[in-house]
Amino acid sequence: MNRLILPLTAAAGLALSACASLAPYGPQMGAGGQGYAEQRIESNRFRVTYNGVGAPGPVADFALLRAAELTLAQGYDWFEVTQRWTDGRLDSAGGLRPSVSIGAGSSSYGGRYGSYRSSGVGVGVGLNFSGPSPTSTTLEVVMGNGETPDRPNAYDASDVRDSLGWRAAP
Repeated sequence: MNRLILPLTAAAGLALSACASLAPYGPQMGAGGQGYAEQRIESNRFRVTYNGVGAPGPVADFALLRAAELTLAQGYDWFEVTQRWTDGRLDSAGGLRPSVSIGAGSSSYGGRYGSYRSSGVGVGVGLNFSGPSPTSTTLEVVMGNGETPDRPNAYDASDVRDSLGWRAAP
């Protein structure tokens, strides 16, 4: 039995991870789809959203990457994140997540031929095959020119593009 379960588990895990990596970095193609979208709020202020599947970290990186690309395309040198929203579960990487449960019970029976008592303990193991969960990061950014401000949420757009751009390569 174990010889059959292990290959099936491995195959299911590979299939789920392949599904999670199918959508490349790019614009959102429809409502609720994966990819980035942006909205101009003011001439130098945008809201950038990246919707993806999987762990929140890489999705947040794609949102930062898109903010950097947009900053450079608008003719600015740096951007500052003024607000940030992340929507996703901590376990959203999905895949095979094992669970274990333990139960106990007892019963008694008294009848015509005597009384009986019994008790038992059970252990169950399960696997969640639900796969990765959707997650999104939205950044509100203000863009500027010149030297990047010395603040924790201010980023040099060229540096961010150079640091995170490899993630978007096909």
